[in-house]
Order: sequence, then C-alpha cells, then structure tokens
Amino acid sequence: MTTTTPTARTTPPPAPTRPLNLSRTTATAARVLRQLAHDPRTIALLLVIPCLMLFLLRYVFDGSPRTFDNIGASLLGIFPLITMFLVTSIATLRERTSGTLERLLAMPLGKGDLIAGYALAFGALAIVQSALATGLAVWFLGLDVTGSPWLLLLVALLDALLGTALGLFVSAFAASEFQAVQFMPAVIFPQLLLCGLFTPRDRMHPALEAVSDVLPMSYAVDGMNEVLRHTDMTATFVRDVLIMAGCALLVLALGAATLKRRTA
Repeated sequence: MTTTTPTARTTPPPAPTRPLNLSRTTATAARVLRQLAHDPRTIALLLVIPCLMLFLLRYVFDGSPRTFDNIGASLLGIFPLITMFLVTSIATLRERTSGTLERLLAMPLGKGDLIAGYALAFGALAIVQSALATGLAVWFLGLDVTGSPWLLLLVALLDALLGTALGLFVSAFAASEFQAVQFMPAVIFPQLLLCGLFTPRDRMHPALEAVSDVLPMSYAVDGMNEVLRHTDMTATFVRDVLIMAGCALLVLALGAATLKRRTA
C-alpha cells in the first residue's frame, strides 16, 4: 500500500509594488500639505523669511541701489534653496523618528511614491515662495533686470526644488533633527562661497573654480545673472536651467534609493 505525501502548497509571491504610482504620490502630497497647514511657523519660514531677507537687503544697500541689482537677483535664487533644504530635511526626518515612515512603507507605498509626494507638496510651496519673492524684488523693491521677470521666477523655482531634493537626500543620513541642521554647513555653505556671489568664479583659484563647476548653486547664480544682463533667453541660460533641473531629478532619485524606514 503506497501512501502519497501531500505536496506543500506554495504561496505565490506578492505582486511587486510599482515604484511610482500617481494616486499614491498625490495622496502623500496631500497628507504633507495638510500637516504643513497646521504648522504656521513652517509656513512663515518658507514664505515670509525669503521676502523679509530681500526687503532687508534692499535697504541695507539703500545708498547704492546698483549693488542691490547686482546681488539681489542671485540671492533671489539662493534664499529659496536654503529654506527649502532646511524645512524638507527636518520634516522628512521627523517622519522617520516618529515611526510614520515605517508605517507608511509597510503599506503599498513605495519609496518613489513617498519621495515624489514630498517633492510635489514642497514643490507647490516652492511655486508660491518663488512667486512672492520674485514679485517683491521686481515690482516692489525695484530690482532692475534686463530680461523677463518670468525667467527669474523659473530659476528661483528650480532652485527651491533643488533645495527640496537636497533636503530629502540628506535626511537619510541624519539620526536627529539637530544632525539634519548640521548638514547645512556641509552641503549649503561651500556652494554659497563658490557659486560666484562674492566674486566671479573665473577669478577664483583654478582648483576652486573646478569645484564650483560641479555645484548646482553655481548654475543658479549664473542663470540669474543671464536674466540680469540679457534681454533674450540665451544658450547659457538654457544650459543653466537644464543643469539645475537635472541635478534636482538626480538628487531625488538618490533620495529614494537611500531612504531608510527608521532611524537606527
């Protein structure tokens, strides 16, 4: 008499989660915006502080308005990058330390959905921030630009999105909000010194000029200066815009790849 051994029933592996889904991405963005709506201090940091800094800068150089024209456009791109970097890195880290990120990633929510949702939410705020700062500088503070103010707005927006991407990326390497703030001197300050704000990049030491050529903030300042000096969109401006957009997309991809579910 032969006996047959029942074969173990194998459970088919779960279907792989799509790396990026529009509905999950927009749901994540909506959740982030709802949270920000209940945080007026963060909203003030994002929307009011860049405008306040431009306002102060204009009247610091009240006796020499040409100086404001020369550096105001550059700072119009730098201020959004700094504020978006700071807020995004801390907000993302807070998701991990509170356990929210771990619970979200246990659901059918991929890392790409999470990063894209954050980028979409903060990108919407970046549009408002850049529009307010550009409008204040050009139409209220009298920033004299040769080109179209809409091109200034485009560079400011891309710079804010780049700050968002950098904030999402570095948050993966911080264990606390204090550490997230500590990344600012390492990530932002070298770019601030080498971007051409204080002296033209071609007058720097050749080694520093070579370093500045690979830093995205350099192309933000170059793009602003192109709008400041030329009436039409130049090939250099198009190059600067494409480099900033490419850097933002690359850093977002790196942020999705290095995103951790929890803080060690």
